[in-house]
Amino acid sequence: MVAAGRRLVPEGPDGLLASQGQQDGPIPHFEFSTDELSQADQFDAWRHNFAPMLDLTPVADRSEPMVGRQVIWDLGCLAFTSISTEALHFASLPGRVRRDALDHWMMTLILDGEASTVAGERSFEGGAGEVQLHPLGQSFDGHVTDSHMLMLLIPRDFFQEQAGALSLAEFSTLGGGMGLLLADYIIGLARRLPTLTVADLPGIAAATRAMILACISPSPDHLDEAKAPISIMLLERARQYINANLYNPNLDNDMLCRALGISRTRLYRLFEPSGGVMRYILHRRLLDAHSKLADPTETRRIFEIAEQRGFNDGAEFSRAFRREFGYSPSDVRSRGMGAIPARPLADLAALEPVERLGHLLRRLQS
Repeated sequence: MVAAGRRLVPEGPDGLLASQGQQDGPIPHFEFSTDELSQADQFDAWRHNFAPMLDLTPVADRSEPMVGRQVIWDLGCLAFTSISTEALHFASLPGRVRRDALDHWMMTLILDGEASTVAGERSFEGGAGEVQLHPLGQSFDGHVTDSHMLMLLIPRDFFQEQAGALSLAEFSTLGGGMGLLLADYIIGLARRLPTLTVADLPGIAAATRAMILACISPSPDHLDEAKAPISIMLLERARQYINANLYNPNLDNDMLCRALGISRTRLYRLFEPSGGVMRYILHRRLLDAHSKLADPTETRRIFEIAEQRGFNDGAEFSRAFRREFGYSPSDVRSRGMGAIPARPLADLAALEPVERLGHLLRRLQS
């Protein structure tokens, strides 16, 4: 017998274990690590952990430690897991065991490391940031390097009549813009799961289903169903791209469209609550300039700071800065105004109560 992982469920505010039946309790999760096992038992325990879905064999000398860590979240109709493993070989169970193997899809996002798979005459590889799709009910084998990965385990009845879409994508690395969107979604899900509750599970399932279908088989119906989660992922990618290229004088609508692989119309809709793409870029550049002006170690002239952020005219920069913050760039530098004050509460108090939250969220979004 090998050592089994401990079931660890976060404690609630009263010190009682949260159960799956509590709708306001955290989503159940389970942790397993080989750290606490003797070196002689580590690989056998890790292999036993994955035995229902894969057969693992070591790459390194069995005398070396086998460090593996895993966290599993029970999502009701899905399983989600974070895995850190040392290099090993893997193989599906069909053809290796007499009993029936699982027929789930294994959707894996590699965060660090590399993996390669051979399935008959087909082979494919994947690296960091790429999503791979394996059907556990078919024969394949491969290997991974030292890796950290996120994995969704998806039963076939999760998609019902849409199962054919995933079957066409089996044994492949999902690339292109839609593959990147799916990777962003999986990473976002991993970050949010510790803060979600059992009551959120139906929403998680619906959003995950919609994203997978939209990214693997982007038909009009699938894209429409996944409109909200796709827009969130696209907007986050756009913001990250803007921040990374904030000083690029060529940063504009066309550059963003090319980077994201979307149309100008779609881009406009994403940034409509912020007043448009160029308005958002201007806002970010002014915030960045404000931060530099407030830094007592920053000795460059105001115009040099403005010029780096795309302003070729000092008067234009001062006007834009004053419109944004209500005071001039020189005020920040001379008075040491390090913190950007919140906008006056009056702009919320003047609104109807039902409009205040939406207004506040749109303002904070930018």
